[in-house]
Amino acid sequence: MLDKPATPSAEPAPFRLTSLAHGGGCGCKLAPSVLRELLSEQAPGGPFEKLLVGTETGDDAAVYQLDDETCLIATTDFFMPMVDDPYEFGRIAATNAISDVYAMGGKPLLALAILGMPLGKLPTPMVRDILRGGQSIAAEAGIPVAGGHSIDSPEPIYGLAVIGTARPEQIRRNSTARAGDVLILTKALGVGLYSAAFKKEALSPAGYAEMVASMTRLNRIGAELGKRSEVHAVTDVTGFGILGHGLEVARGSNLTLRLDADALPALKEAEALAQQGFVTGASHRNWASYGEGVTLPEGFPDWRRHLLTDPQTSGGLLVAVAPEAAETLLSEIRAAGYPAATIVGRLEAGSPGIVVG
Repeated sequence: MLDKPATPSAEPAPFRLTSLAHGGGCGCKLAPSVLRELLSEQAPGGPFEKLLVGTETGDDAAVYQLDDETCLIATTDFFMPMVDDPYEFGRIAATNAISDVYAMGGKPLLALAILGMPLGKLPTPMVRDILRGGQSIAAEAGIPVAGGHSIDSPEPIYGLAVIGTARPEQIRRNSTARAGDVLILTKALGVGLYSAAFKKEALSPAGYAEMVASMTRLNRIGAELGKRSEVHAVTDVTGFGILGHGLEVARGSNLTLRLDADALPALKEAEALAQQGFVTGASHRNWASYGEGVTLPEGFPDWRRHLLTDPQTSGGLLVAVAPEAAETLLSEIRAAGYPAATIVGRLEAGSPGIVVG
């Protein structure tokens, strides 16, 4: 694995990397309502009977069945920087991209780099560090960055296209939850709030370290979850927030998702930052996009709602599991390196949507 340069750099750049981008991380995503509108008139492209997962339910990756034993998982994810350290930016973007394969229950196989850089604005060593950061995470996942494509772009962009595999019975969609399932979230919320504070130089050093540690923790547990028959559905929680990705599960599975707001794990400073108003624009766009799909308790404060709509960069997995297996699985997930993993809700028969309690 490549060694990480000192942080901060001994020769700091004359500008903040984040100053070159109008947004950062998964907060760059189009709002859920905009994405639905863009895809609403897209032709299916023909009868591909071996395409098991496409765009129908907004799942984490495409899945194509090659034969009776092997499915190919394909995904891509890229965004603009949410931190100023180029090496850390590369690590975060790569972790986020690889997560989509894990969320489908698969194992990554290889990656291709996607790079857009403003020529003449970024020194070559900084771009090199972004690529090295991405390579280091790919190596941690046990895969090569086997090629890629680069362009001159107005803002810095980096990410990966990732290919993975799984057996057909190991594929886990976001639309196959069952009534009675318990929901487990594997990482704490609040990355967007931290990012907003960081941009305004209001995030503590400890908060910064906590944010980066969360965003660079691979969701490799997803490959193991795909082997468990009691796990019925999985998705990763990224730019649409816990409510947005929870809605995808509820609508795709045609169930009511009951979310326990008091149980949601949060980064240590997240609630305080939310109360101080450090909220991303994407958080507001997310809330406006949910429509009538979310019911909040009467008098629910705005700052608490902001935690639920907060866009997560390289967030955790949201896992729907049979109730009798939930506690055992939760213990196993925590032991595998996800100490913030928590039971956060359940699914039941009813109108598709989320009821926050």
